Amino acid sequence: MTTRRAVRVGIAFATAGVVASVLTFAAPAWAHVEVSADKPQAGATNVTVTFTGEAESNTAGITSERVVLPAGITPDQVRAGTAPKGWKLSKAADGFTLAGPALPVGADAEFSVIIDQLPTDATQLPFKTIETYTDGKVSRWIEVPKDGQPEPDNPAPVLTVRAAPAAPSPSATATSAPATTVAPTTAGPATSMSQAAAAGDDTGTPTGLWIAVAVVVAAAAAATVVMGRRRRR
Repeated sequence: MTTRRAVRVGIAFATAGVVASVLTFAAPAWAHVEVSADKPQAGATNVTVTFTGEAESNTAGITSERVVLPAGITPDQVRAGTAPKGWKLSKAADGFTLAGPALPVGADAEFSVIIDQLPTDATQLPFKTIETYTDGKVSRWIEVPKDGQPEPDNPAPVLTVRAAPAAPSPSATATSAPATTVAPTTAGPATSMSQAAAAGDDTGTPTGLWIAVAVVVAAAAAATVVMGRRRRR
């Protein structure tokens, strides 16, 4: 029994050692690049985009971060923000690079850039990033994650932003515009019709016609009187 227990204890320790070794060597695989923004909305202007390149080497420091810009953002829209001491921004045809003195071993590369305007028609912005270390090692975080699929081994940092505010529809604008002009154009005719109605009588017969009828009746009456006098004579 003693021998068997000793064997079991030995196996347990050996297993634990193997697991610890696996975790130690696997730890760098968890390192990646993260990205965030102070104005996470499509179409936003003067947006500060911050990157954190996590160190994954136990023997070398990071010397540069190369970023490929997503569609809709050009290098001339990018300005330098914050960076490790001594690091400088340089632009390329498809993005930019921040590089300088090597960071201490195990130190993350934290930096930011200012983008004039984010695209108005996208809510997922991948920033493919390539990290270089003093020993020549290169980490390529360039695989864009896809919906419904497992995360790739080397995922690119993706900035998620809110959709741009909806613009007023042309039909709504066209419907509301005439509302400001309808009242002035109808007020005039309504008043004129009221005045015309007031000028006539209750039956709608013109006043001039009644005057003509009265004149005819008076004339007829006068003629009747004259004829009566002549008969008496």
